[in-house]
Amino acid sequence: ESQKGILIGKGGRMLKRIGSLARKELEEIWGKKVYLELWVRVQEDWRDKDFVLRDLGLIG
Repeated sequence: ESQKGILIGKGGRMLKRIGSLARKELEEIWGKKVYLELWVRVQEDWRDKDFVLRDLGLIG
């Protein structure tokens, strides 16, 4: 849960920045406007679950 606040940022600023950069990159790739909807989901004990770390690309 503590990482959720870090990702979202104060007033949602960090999440907005992440979304804006991702949207711009996707628009460049596809050559058209895109609508990007973002949300943050918390998974309990994610640091202790190898499959979660693997999905996130944190381990091989």
